[in-house]
Amino acid sequence: MNRRFVLAAAGLAMGLAALPAVAQSTWPNKPVRIVVPFAAGGTTDILARAVAPELSKAFGQQFIVDNRAGAGGNVGAEIVARAAPDGYTLLMGTVGTHGINRALYDKLPYDPIKDFAPITLVAGVPNVMVMQTEKARSLGINNVADFIKYAKAHPGKLNMASSGNGNSIHLAGELFKSMSGTYMVHFPYRGSGPALLDMVGGTMDVMFDNLPSSMPQIKAGKLKALAVTSSKRSAALPDVPTIEEAAGLKGFDATSWFGLLAPAGTPPDIVNRIQQEVAKSLNTPAIKEKMLGQGAIPSGDTPAEFARHIDAEHKKWAKVVKDSGAKVD
Repeated sequence: MNRRFVLAAAGLAMGLAALPAVAQSTWPNKPVRIVVPFAAGGTTDILARAVAPELSKAFGQQFIVDNRAGAGGNVGAEIVARAAPDGYTLLMGTVGTHGINRALYDKLPYDPIKDFAPITLVAGVPNVMVMQTEKARSLGINNVADFIKYAKAHPGKLNMASSGNGNSIHLAGELFKSMSGTYMVHFPYRGSGPALLDMVGGTMDVMFDNLPSSMPQIKAGKLKALAVTSSKRSAALPDVPTIEEAAGLKGFDATSWFGLLAPAGTPPDIVNRIQQEVAKSLNTPAIKEKMLGQGAIPSGDTPAEFARHIDAEHKKWAKVVKDSGAKVD
C-alpha cells in the first residue's frame, strides 16, 4: 500500500511539474496579430510583411499584419499597450512610437517603457531626402546645396511630406530645417505609402523618407535621391552623399529603426521564442539580401539588448526634439 502511494504521489508530482511546459507549448493555437501603426506601403509595413510569413511557417499559425494608422503611430501603439499579454497581439514599433513621441507629445496614451515587453530589433534604416525627379529638374535642383538655395529664396513655398507627426521622417525634416535655416510647410500623412503617392504625383515637394519605402520609386526614376540622412553613406545607394557631405551640415544624423514588441506582462517564454525565430529568419541569405538591397540593416538582437537600445533612443531623440524645436502640427 505504501509503495503504491509513493508511486502515485511521484506520478502526480511529475504531471504537475509538466503542466507549465504543456501550457506554454499550446501557444500559438490561433492567429497572431502584428499591429503596424502606419498605413500600408511604408517601411514599417514592408518589414512587418517580411517577418510575418516567416513566423507563420515557424509556429504553424498565421501571423496577420493589421494596419492601424494615426497620430504618428500612437493609435496602433495604444491598441497593443492595452491588449491582453498573451502573445496574440504584437506591435511593429518604430523610433517614433518608442524613441521620439514621448519627447514630442505633451501626453501619450501609452508608456513606451512600462506598457511593452521588447522582443527584438528587426532592422535599422537611414532616411533619404527625395524630390519628384521632374520637379527637381524644373526647379534647377540637382543636389542639397541647390535645394537649400532655392528654399531660402522661396520661404514657405515648398511642401514637406511625412508619414505622420512625430516619427523620424518628420523629425529628420525638422532637423534639416533647423540646421539649414530653411522653412518648408509640413504635411503629415497616415504613413509613407499615401505620402509617396503625392510625392510621385507632384503635390508634395520633398520628403525625408525611410529608404526601403522610397527605393522602388528611386530605382524607377520617379524620385530623385538628394542625400541620405545617416552619418555614413548607404550600401544600397553608394553614390548618394550624406546630408553632411552634401551641404556641410556637420553632425547631421537622423536614422530610423523598427522592432517587435508585445504588451507588458507577456510570458518571457513566448517573447524569447518569437525573438529566436525572427533572428533565425533575418539570418537567411534570401531575407538578408532582400533587406540590404532595400537599404535596411537586419538585426534580430535579444529582448535585453533591444530594451537598452530603446532607452538610449529616448535620451538621444529628446535632445534632438529640444534642439530642433520640432512641434506636432
